[in-house]
Amino acid sequence: MPKVMMTFPEGKHKVLTLSYDDGRAADRKLVGIFNQYGIKGSFHVNSGLLGIEDRIPEAEVAQIYKGHEISTHTVTHPTIARSPKEQIIDEIIEDRKNLEKIAGYTVRGLSYPNGSYNALIKEMLPYLGIEYARTVHSTGDFSIPDDFLEWNPTCHHNRNLMSCAEDFVQLHKQQYLYMMYVWGHSYEFDNDQNWDLIENFFEFIGNRNDIWYATNIEIVDYMKAFQNLKFAADSHFVYNPSAISVWLSVDNNIVEVKAGKQIDLI
Repeated sequence: MPKVMMTFPEGKHKVLTLSYDDGRAADRKLVGIFNQYGIKGSFHVNSGLLGIEDRIPEAEVAQIYKGHEISTHTVTHPTIARSPKEQIIDEIIEDRKNLEKIAGYTVRGLSYPNGSYNALIKEMLPYLGIEYARTVHSTGDFSIPDDFLEWNPTCHHNRNLMSCAEDFVQLHKQQYLYMMYVWGHSYEFDNDQNWDLIENFFEFIGNRNDIWYATNIEIVDYMKAFQNLKFAADSHFVYNPSAISVWLSVDNNIVEVKAGKQIDLI
């Protein structure tokens, strides 16, 4: 039987992802920096607050976040662990509907507003079309989450960002998969006058051939695509029913299993 392990695209074993909340005006500058360095991110937006004060207006949302992920953050940013379930349902479903009209694709991710969630909310999310939900509980580590509905990031950008980045790039053991997840709010760069922090981080972490740069939902979709692979009982061949390629290490050789294809592994 061949020794088969999942890898990230093109045989990579590390992934970097970021997410920023609230859809503030400073996202314009932040997304520009993302694009300059070829970094991908997920932007969690409150559709009911668009255009209010320093929030990005609805007419600009699709263009500003083009190439990144638009994700839900509820319509009005309530502390949902204190809300009745009827309001939770409405806040998430209506935000999805509004954002999907803007984005033109299904919105399947969530950042918990005010970091607020509980077991009941997590139980409800799959029925509301939500496939991942990010918390504000930074772990400082680089593990892949067991539960994407309680997705704890590595660090906030104001908490040991460069130290985490230096540790991350030095992770070389191919038998493991590693993920660095950075979160925050773009207006914090204005408040703290530290835009150079994110630029220095991107300059350091970008353009590395062992790192996959992905949005939150791209990671979720990829992990699910691997789980959906149909292996022969002896692992001599595999069928990929998903719409995206999955990459495998087969006896230390990198193999691409293309969407909708079956391939031999020996």
